[in-house]
Amino acid sequence: MNNRRNFLKGTLATTGAGAFASCQSQLLSSSKETSTYKGYNYQLPKFTKGTRLLFQGDSITDMKWGRNEKDRNHYLGHSYVFLIASRLGVDMPEAQLEFFNRGMSGHRVQDLKQRWQKDALDMKPDLLSILVGVNDIVKSTGAPIDMKKWESDYRYLLESSLKQNSNMKIVLLNPFVLPTGRFVNDPQSLHRFKTYIDKMGAIVGALANEYQTTHIKTQEIFTKASEQAGAENWIWDGVHPLPQGHELIARNWIAEVAKTIS
Repeated sequence: MNNRRNFLKGTLATTGAGAFASCQSQLLSSSKETSTYKGYNYQLPKFTKGTRLLFQGDSITDMKWGRNEKDRNHYLGHSYVFLIASRLGVDMPEAQLEFFNRGMSGHRVQDLKQRWQKDALDMKPDLLSILVGVNDIVKSTGAPIDMKKWESDYRYLLESSLKQNSNMKIVLLNPFVLPTGRFVNDPQSLHRFKTYIDKMGAIVGALANEYQTTHIKTQEIFTKASEQAGAENWIWDGVHPLPQGHELIARNWIAEVAKTIS
């Protein structure tokens, strides 16, 4: 009797597992692709032990990171920086990576330039990641933006960093915008933002190619994701990502960096 009972339990468990696996497979195969990189199944970057990773930018990077370095619960904030650090901290504990967030809400490229010595060079990072641009549009209040100066200021960030450490790894992310929030009822404003975002993206791409950095085409990533799940699923006000938007950045950041640091 016991043998029969055990046999039946084993059969039911096997059948149940098979049914679950079949159901799961169907669900996965029918799901829509919103990112090139799904889940956690992709190559990791090969960082040397103790690599210092510095993330710079505006509020998208900032996300209320704790200015008190002793408060390790809030030190990285809750942006894509936190997600990248948590992912790599689990997958690469032996690397003992150090993560630093120095994004500042409201900052433009020229603001980064003004604080670059203290918040970048003095920190001596081994890897520098930059995402900036949208506030240059916000704070221009409708006036034309001098794109030559924008490029010059951005170039300064790269030149000064590489002058200090010619082996520094650099990651450049394009600024981005989606038609959500106030842009839904303001197509003229959206058009202006998108025009400048595209110009900035072209400059970032050209600089990435010139300096041989990792380049993450964030606008293209969000546009593709929006085609599958809707823009409002990723960004709530046109420029600031929701949690899943930050996760989308984090996944693509790790995967793209792994291609150049391998």
